Amino acid sequence: MDIFQNAISAKATFISLDVVEDTFHNFLKLEITDNGKGMTEEIVKQVTDPYFTTRTTRHVGLGLPLLKQNAERTGGSMSLESEVGKGTRISAQFVLDHLDRPVSGDIPGAVVLTAIANPETGFAYSHTKNGKRYFFSTTEAKEALGNVPMNDPIVYRYLQEMITENLNEIGVSLTS
Repeated sequence: MDIFQNAISAKATFISLDVVEDTFHNFLKLEITDNGKGMTEEIVKQVTDPYFTTRTTRHVGLGLPLLKQNAERTGGSMSLESEVGKGTRISAQFVLDHLDRPVSGDIPGAVVLTAIANPETGFAYSHTKNGKRYFFSTTEAKEALGNVPMNDPIVYRYLQEMITENLNEIGVSLTS
């Protein structure tokens, strides 16, 4: 959620989250891409320092430093590419079965909450597990909903259940 919020604060009009789980090669990869305002080279070099932030409301920024630390703790890595005026791409890879890998958390809830809380921002989510793929996009959801707004409480529950069911179908465990 912190990384999504960073993209929204950077005025992104489109955010994508790609998750790849490969139990055969023992890795979990997350890639978050946005078309926000991007970062300078100087900021990219500092952004994984927990005491660096561009925010004026608080003096620490923990989203990216925590992601990097968690990935590295499992023997994985994190990379970040950004270009001013074009956006940012963050990629984190974890050793899937490592004891220190944090649980994935409520992915459907995070995806739906981000999508409905920011209706002006396009959002796409792709999850692949061992070659089986599920894809969700706010564009398709809005087309299917017609005149029903994305932030309707019934829509929230429906989208969360739909994503959960589809993830279950491709074998994604939402508890680990």
